Amino acid sequence: MPQRYNSHQHERRRFLSRLLLGAGTVVLAGCDKLSHSEWFGKVLSTGESLTKSTHHLLRTRRAMAQEFDEADLSPSFRSNGTSSPNSMEYQTLAKNNFLDWALTIDGLVENPLKLTLAQIQVLPSRTQITRHDCVEGWSAIGKWKGTPLHELLALAKPTTQAKYAVFHCADPMKDDGTHLYYESIDMDDAFHAQTILAYQLNDETLPIKNGAPIRLRVERQLGYKHAKYIMRIELVESFKHIEGGKGGYWEDAADYEWYAGI
Repeated sequence: MPQRYNSHQHERRRFLSRLLLGAGTVVLAGCDKLSHSEWFGKVLSTGESLTKSTHHLLRTRRAMAQEFDEADLSPSFRSNGTSSPNSMEYQTLAKNNFLDWALTIDGLVENPLKLTLAQIQVLPSRTQITRHDCVEGWSAIGKWKGTPLHELLALAKPTTQAKYAVFHCADPMKDDGTHLYYESIDMDDAFHAQTILAYQLNDETLPIKNGAPIRLRVERQLGYKHAKYIMRIELVESFKHIEGGKGGYWEDAADYEWYAGI
């Protein structure tokens, strides 16, 4: 059943959380231009430790994001970021309806995995209707179905050294095909009940524009944390060896906060 909150309590908590994220999530209409601005990056990165600590005080790590009813669904769910990766490998997989796609799970695990979409879809699933809050300033409510990440992690068996799950995507952020999009979450969020690898949106196969064949839904964080076009999940102890070392593409490129709880 959807989790319900007293509306006044929910809005007060939401206001406090957004306030503590800083001005970077308030003046958001020109996100792309702002992301290349030095001052905007500094605003986003200011007080990250305070944001995360305060968020944990306001909501325990097991607290659930608000869920909605079918009547609350948005008329459409727009694409955020890339609408189709400019990657030959990805385009080839898409032409064959992702029958040849497989998700790799490796890094600090005892049992590395490589699973097809069909193998993932036979695992226990979860359906949830939640709101997507984009850093650009728009929101939408969608119905997502997918496999809880903890189901896959149970199969992979993370080692005690694993602290983060890193999502490597098929989306190249440069024309030469380099610097693939990636994001990461900590193990608390990785094992959260609402953290799923979604393969359906609004009772239909996940569209390419929304991240097919699977995308991350980590419902208590802002939209840029919800990685699309996932190819590999790597469990790591730190980000030192990954891209810019800050835990995500926008964290590296524009100093976005690594922890974007709402």
